Amino acid sequence: MIDAYEDPGTPDRRGGWRYLWWLVRCQPGRSAAGALLASVWMVLLAATPYLMSRAIDDGLAPGNTAALAGWTGALFAVGAFNAWLSIMRHRTMTRVRMDANFRTVKVVVGHVVRLGAALPRRVGAGEVVTIGVGDVQTISQCLTVVGPGVGAVVVYAVVAGLLLSISGPLAAVVLLGAPLTAVLVGPLMRRLQGAEGEYRERQGVLTARIGDLAGGLRVLNGLGGKGLFAEAFRRDSQRLRAQGYRVGAVASWLQALGAGLPTLFLAVVTWLAARLAAEGRITIGELVSVYGYVAVLVTPVAFFVETGYQLSRGVVAARRVVRLLRVEPEEDTGTREAPAEPSVLHDPESGVRVPPGRLTALVCARPADAAAVVDRLGRYEPSEATWGGVPLDEIGLSAVRERILVGDNEADLFAGLLRDLVSGHRERDPAEVARAFRTAVAEDIVRGLPDGLDSPVTAQGRSLSGGQRQRVRLVRALLADPEVLLAVEPTSALDAHTEAAVAERLRRARAGRTTLVTTTSPLVLDHADTVHYLVDGKVAATGGHRELLDAEPGYRALVARDTEEAMAPDADEAPGTGPLTAKGAVR
Repeated sequence: MIDAYEDPGTPDRRGGWRYLWWLVRCQPGRSAAGALLASVWMVLLAATPYLMSRAIDDGLAPGNTAALAGWTGALFAVGAFNAWLSIMRHRTMTRVRMDANFRTVKVVVGHVVRLGAALPRRVGAGEVVTIGVGDVQTISQCLTVVGPGVGAVVVYAVVAGLLLSISGPLAAVVLLGAPLTAVLVGPLMRRLQGAEGEYRERQGVLTARIGDLAGGLRVLNGLGGKGLFAEAFRRDSQRLRAQGYRVGAVASWLQALGAGLPTLFLAVVTWLAARLAAEGRITIGELVSVYGYVAVLVTPVAFFVETGYQLSRGVVAARRVVRLLRVEPEEDTGTREAPAEPSVLHDPESGVRVPPGRLTALVCARPADAAAVVDRLGRYEPSEATWGGVPLDEIGLSAVRERILVGDNEADLFAGLLRDLVSGHRERDPAEVARAFRTAVAEDIVRGLPDGLDSPVTAQGRSLSGGQRQRVRLVRALLADPEVLLAVEPTSALDAHTEAAVAERLRRARAGRTTLVTTTSPLVLDHADTVHYLVDGKVAATGGHRELLDAEPGYRALVARDTEEAMAPDADEAPGTGPLTAKGAVR
């Protein structure tokens, strides 16, 4: 079976069938062993009726006890050996399926990691989840064709040859059985592929909706949109259910044919053999053997139908995996060197300039506009942004990622120990970790967990509160210690006391390093060297926090959470009797 650290190889992305064949070729020895064991196992099943017929004709009918005992002993030996073969066949095929399962998982996960930031923009989350939850298992299950499928073909040919030695008409009926089965089942297979493909597509859409609902339930509830979203989810789930019924209808016919066709086949051949025995054209022992042969054929014929069913589902799943693997990472066209020393980041589209070694803040009424500036400065979107006068798009992406870090407020948190979660792929000095937690005012998180830094954290930090998750993300960004840190709303979920402490400590910890934060908090803005006030995504004013408070009414209304009228009492009101300013107004 594939090792956890072994290279899974380069998958064949030319189509679903080719991908399945690649999985078989990746384990040729095991696949050949599975086919051989299954073939011998099924052939020995067919040998049982032959031995039984010899025991009847040579021992029971003439009353030859020695011959009867000999053939009976042979029958027992073959049965015992075949039982052992069955165990080995099952073990081998389990390894074949598990190898295909793990190999596909490694290929998909590796490709998703290579896609990086391009993944959310080019592949739906629901599609990735559906591949991981269902398609991988379906692909591995369909590889039963390697063992029982090959064995079924072999034993079918062997039984036809044995019947040919008894009666030509019986052999002809058996040989015609497989083509007849294909004619009856083939259209259903094609229909199943179409229905299964549509079902998988709808399942991916619904999975994405579930993720959106789980992630934004509180926001939807606060905005009053929970009912609207729930209704859309209900409609999608009903469509998925209806499509599932269509898939189930086709699958039920396939399973019914898988059980019914072999039985009908057995009845026809047995009737013909009984007629031949009544006419004296075959012996009683041969009649028994014919019945045994056809009873044995029930298994391969059922495998034919089951294999077709599994392959139909497996090809649909493989096509989805191939479609994901065909999504290419964003091409790195950068060939120029990054600035040798800290330099200015400039976004011409918005007019934002981030001077080196200083704390710069972006203030905008629409957070999406500020986030768009950060995406351009972090080179997550094509733009005209420059770094030290050099277009960012022309600088090697690895150099940009090494020196510029975008600290997204919604960045993923993977399950694991808290220490590993914040340290990344490098070992960190305990003192360095402690300083980062202190800067982010996150010491209480460590103290509140049973094992401190060695406590497990669930995926996306669901075992933590919103403010704790935000501070853990900030700790992780601080430990990365990038030359340029672009932080998106790093304190939005914190209370005023904690936010003030974070702002003060962040400025001190990042002294001499380039830092950009997007925020509307006056507690953070008061520590910024430069503040850019954006209106409709463009810089409307630049200066210090207190300068902008005095000069820009729009800025004052935004960051003070106040209105111009609330700042100045009406002429008819006595001083001090005007409306109270909102919480968070600047001291």
